[in-house]
Amino acid sequence: MQLHTLTLREASEMLATKQISSVELTQATLQRAHEIDPKIQSYVTLADDVALEQAKQADERIAKGKDLTPLTGIPFAMKDAISTRGVRTTCSSKILENYVPQYNATVTQKLADAGAVLIGKTNMDEFGMGSSCENSALFKTRNPWNLERVPGGSSGGAAASMAAGLCNFSIGEDTGGSVRMPAGFCNVTGIKPTYGRVSRYGLISLVSSFDCIGPMTRDVYDCATVLETIAGHDPQDSTTFNSPVPQYNQNLNKTVKGMTIGIPKEYFVSGMDAGVENAIQQAIRTYEKLGMKIQEVSLPHTQYALPVYYLLLFAEASSNLARFDGTRFGLSASENAKDVIDIYLQTRHEGFGDEVKRRIMLGAYALSAGYYDAYYLKAQKVRTLLRRDFELALSSVDILLAPTSPTTAFKLGEKTNNPLEMYLSDIYVVATNPAGVPALALPAGFSNNMPVGMQLIGKHLDEQTLFQVGHAYQQVTDWHKQNPVIGD
Repeated sequence: MQLHTLTLREASEMLATKQISSVELTQATLQRAHEIDPKIQSYVTLADDVALEQAKQADERIAKGKDLTPLTGIPFAMKDAISTRGVRTTCSSKILENYVPQYNATVTQKLADAGAVLIGKTNMDEFGMGSSCENSALFKTRNPWNLERVPGGSSGGAAASMAAGLCNFSIGEDTGGSVRMPAGFCNVTGIKPTYGRVSRYGLISLVSSFDCIGPMTRDVYDCATVLETIAGHDPQDSTTFNSPVPQYNQNLNKTVKGMTIGIPKEYFVSGMDAGVENAIQQAIRTYEKLGMKIQEVSLPHTQYALPVYYLLLFAEASSNLARFDGTRFGLSASENAKDVIDIYLQTRHEGFGDEVKRRIMLGAYALSAGYYDAYYLKAQKVRTLLRRDFELALSSVDILLAPTSPTTAFKLGEKTNNPLEMYLSDIYVVATNPAGVPALALPAGFSNNMPVGMQLIGKHLDEQTLFQVGHAYQQVTDWHKQNPVIGD
């Protein structure tokens, strides 16, 4: 029995029937992580002592048969931008390399209350700024399907750890595709929920109006299970919806026959790899066989999505990262500083990587006097047009279908010297974040032995339909069951 290939649901059933204990499952997961992860480098921190203590507590809950949830005793990994009390939280940046939070993020606390077991914190592009997990200030993460290729970003470590069987589910965060692109590159299932569906309290912010915490799992059932646990209103985050969280798995098996999928014509243009397009077209044909209708739709402002996304990202990021000044927490280059201003300058010079500095400078420029109206304000107005595009398109169909990326995972170092080319790899995933709509990434096949990802995009707060349609696809395909051969 290979414990590392179990779905969350399978592991939960084995724990409930006492075929295995949480301590045994956790020990096996930690052992595999210590053996395999040096090749992949998906974890920044492995929290062995914390994990084993939580597993012991989970076994006690299971023995008593009280306060049990589907996540009780299940090992998971957490993106290193989400606060974990007593466990290092670095954002993969030198400026926070030794930062240990004194509190849990709301998501962390909800998972702890559910009895889940934190294995460790996963690598990412520094402060979430990147599409390949190569911008980590600590080390680069590799794709388990091919160690010479990237896992995607910025939640690359969360996706790689999931794909390699180093946890039973992982928690990522999506600012502009940061869950969906790595999920597609690594052949796992992941969701960017509706903005405000999951609390951001305790998330180290990149772009406060875009950031969405979401799970990565082996299949849609598991993804729905985790989202149901972490979603909901939070008094500590005023942007969360004060509305009930549906029981997402209740309607998974409902028929999709008669439902309509919209295909955005702007997403199927030149520049997409032939292998990726073939896989997506095959997925569309699969849905047709399931009785779904296919309808072309238009998102007319798509060409502006990338510049709008990056302008707003630069602006909000430059503002959010101003708090890292060497005076309150994290790195402080004060030893040889002449004055307070010198502390700020030296700390930020030593603590931030090149990509972070680039985006801070561009953001400060866009917000500066004389340029605010021309750039930031105009981008906010076009953001409204992007949101309306999705609302109009989704008024005539149930969901939209698109690739997660125009290519499969590219080689390490292939785009690091060309930031613009790296930004263009986000072209299919960034528009949903300014619009605030949910999107579910699913494995959709392979091209040149590398995974192809597709995404289903839905209406605000309609994750349930995404899960229903995604589950229907996974009932008749087995792409999501394929695992990379690494250390097996």
